[in-house]
Amino acid sequence: MISPFLDRRHGTERVILEQVERFAERPDTEIHIYAQQLADLAGVSRFPSANDKQSGRIFWHKVPSLPGPHLFAYVWWFFANHFCRWRDARFRKLKYDLLYSPGINALDADVIAVHIVFHEFYRRIRSDLRLNPSSIASWPRLMHRRLYYWLIMMLERRVYPRRKTRLVAVSQLVSRHLQDFFERSDACVVPNAVDTHRFTSQIRAQRREPARAALHLSSDIFVLLIIGNDWAKKGLGTLLNSLAACHDLPMTLLVVGSDDRNIFLSLIDRLGLRDRVQFHSSTDDVEHFYAAADLYAGPSLEDSFALPPLEAMACGLPVITSVNNGGSQIITEGVDGFVLSDPRDAVALSTLLRRLYQNPEFCARVGANAAQTAQGHTWDRNARDTWDVLTSTLRKKGRSADTDNV
Repeated sequence: MISPFLDRRHGTERVILEQVERFAERPDTEIHIYAQQLADLAGVSRFPSANDKQSGRIFWHKVPSLPGPHLFAYVWWFFANHFCRWRDARFRKLKYDLLYSPGINALDADVIAVHIVFHEFYRRIRSDLRLNPSSIASWPRLMHRRLYYWLIMMLERRVYPRRKTRLVAVSQLVSRHLQDFFERSDACVVPNAVDTHRFTSQIRAQRREPARAALHLSSDIFVLLIIGNDWAKKGLGTLLNSLAACHDLPMTLLVVGSDDRNIFLSLIDRLGLRDRVQFHSSTDDVEHFYAAADLYAGPSLEDSFALPPLEAMACGLPVITSVNNGGSQIITEGVDGFVLSDPRDAVALSTLLRRLYQNPEFCARVGANAAQTAQGHTWDRNARDTWDVLTSTLRKKGRSADTDNV
């Protein structure tokens, strides 16, 4: 398995860690992870290890990193992980049966989990990368981003059309993008999941009062929540405008994640929302914020399958998202959540906010239905379905090798 880093604070990386933990429980399975950084995973041994190999063990091959701009760091990682794998095969006699990668981290991956199609992503943000309306000081940053996206898209054009590479899409939305851009109608869809033991309505109810007290939220405040590390992409601009349209209602917005809040402060001041918005840094204890909230609102501009909305659903919160979030595929409109057809439609969003505030029984019913829906999307199921893809690919690979040797 190859990935630049793995931890539980980032969506794609958390998905892989949840899968790896469950793969390692299977008999006669040995997992070798090539990564520059690895955190939040128990039972890992550094490779090479003095211990004998054991069934179900996880080994970490630390790939050296190179500081610098993201483009150069990615190019370095791309070649460095290939070299490390070649070195281990050549001098340490390590032979793996299957190479699994989240995204394009190598040209020789057998299975790739596709969490984003950059051709589609670039199409959506291309206008934001133009040099003409931007200040000269921002040109180096814009050019760097454009070069990075061009490189990834070049690799997508080379890797994704190859039928020998098995593709796993995290949502029907991603599957459609693979079909549209690369004519890959054979991608298997394995939706993201949620820890249904960690995120529950019962735990949220138990933690609600202390969480709201810690955040200085009185009982009459209707609390909105949005979580993510790219607030513009998560739809924060639309959400702020919708909150302003509900100026007569006692609402407060919690914004949780790692991003530059200064980008939004001028909009917040212009809308008169300075005392109605709280910013909070990323934390491992996200349950604290789900407990304090009454509604999760994330009108994503682009999300393959965002995890926070599903976690919020598991906690019994009603959720508003958009058609541009692949996770919207599990929502039944008006039953266990709401899906905006246009993530920039602040009027439609404000109407929903007002409706849910004014109808607490309806709000609670949608939240209860959401918790039931989330129960069907466990990490055990995600790992099992992904494992089926891996093993079927291995069987097919073995048949191809036998044919080649005839």
